[in-house]
Amino acid sequence: MEISQRLLKLRYHFLVALLLSITLFTLLLTTPTTFITLFTYFWPLFVSTAIVLSLVFIFARTSSSSLPDTDSSLHKTLLDYVAAGHLHHEPSFLTHNNKSD
Repeated sequence: MEISQRLLKLRYHFLVALLLSITLFTLLLTTPTTFITLFTYFWPLFVSTAIVLSLVFIFARTSSSSLPDTDSSLHKTLLDYVAAGHLHHEPSFLTHNNKSD
């Protein structure tokens, strides 16, 4: 009884996995030459993206354990400056009066 109840809870997951599998299978059967052509054209992009994402993951895993605990206000301030800096700060070329008399 427990197994059937657990399977009923996961019915949407199974449905999505089944639909995704059918879709990928159909795409691979109907357009093999197009898929191969696209893959051969974009393989350097796929490889470089995979390398960059793996390096980001490795650096995130290794650097977080070596950093000391610091005040989070510094991080929030820096994040606010980067995310919405143009809203709070005018560019320097707008604040200076450049008159060429």
